[in-house]
Amino acid sequence: MTQVITPELRQWIVAQAQQGFAAEAVLKSMMDSGWQEDVAIDALETTLRDHLATVQQQKVLPADVAVPQPAVDESPLYIDAGDRKVSVLSCMRNPSIIVFGNVLSDEECDTLIAAAKPRMSRSLTVATKTGGEELNADRTSNGMFFKRDENEVVKTLEQRLAVLANWPIENGEGLQILHYRPGAEYKPHYDYFDPDEPGTPTILKRGGQRVATIIMYLSEPVKGGGTTFPDVQFEVAPKRGNAVFFSYSRAHPSSKSLHGGAPVIEGEKWIATKWLRERRFE
Repeated sequence: MTQVITPELRQWIVAQAQQGFAAEAVLKSMMDSGWQEDVAIDALETTLRDHLATVQQQKVLPADVAVPQPAVDESPLYIDAGDRKVSVLSCMRNPSIIVFGNVLSDEECDTLIAAAKPRMSRSLTVATKTGGEELNADRTSNGMFFKRDENEVVKTLEQRLAVLANWPIENGEGLQILHYRPGAEYKPHYDYFDPDEPGTPTILKRGGQRVATIIMYLSEPVKGGGTTFPDVQFEVAPKRGNAVFFSYSRAHPSSKSLHGGAPVIEGEKWIATKWLRERRFE
């Protein structure tokens, strides 16, 4: 009769190892209980190997944290974002990526672009080695930041996004506007702050780790400019008024949150980006 290695047996083997029993003693106990020697050896080796790998991974990975989660559990076609009915166009569970439609009106897109244009400059990235900002060759856009509640359109949009993401409005960074001309791109990167970088503790004092990103498309390039997720071979088209939301509960590549802005081939792309933090952003 073929003996099956059950989850209960694996749990028992792990429990014996945690109590300090040697492998030889555990093997003898299994055989005394009627397990065939070859099955017992296989169960012992595979269970302990998998257990050790899990323990090692837990030591290496940063802690898992709570993240914003739009109300898509019941697969709705639309979500009430307070002042606007937003459509759910696509939803991926692992990683958490949601594409929304009708997040902004044409008028709101135009207003944000017009207000941002006089203040645009070469985009910077957070310098995790120091906690400041720096130029990054991987990011060839121009950009600027609005302060929270800086004008009525920004204030309205921030409130809408807070409802949509189920996350406190005060946990959001200032709204960033980015402009990509033909050839401009943002190579694949992570939005969370690397825990191993020396400047990260300084950055985290302002509101904790980044846990989600919302990218909103204010204009449409003729070709190119999509938001790519290389780990899952997924690309979001930059459709005006739409947005892509994605969260990352762990500051680690295992979050599969690697993403980038593909090069604009023809036309221009304007986007608004909102980063959400664990706590109130100061």
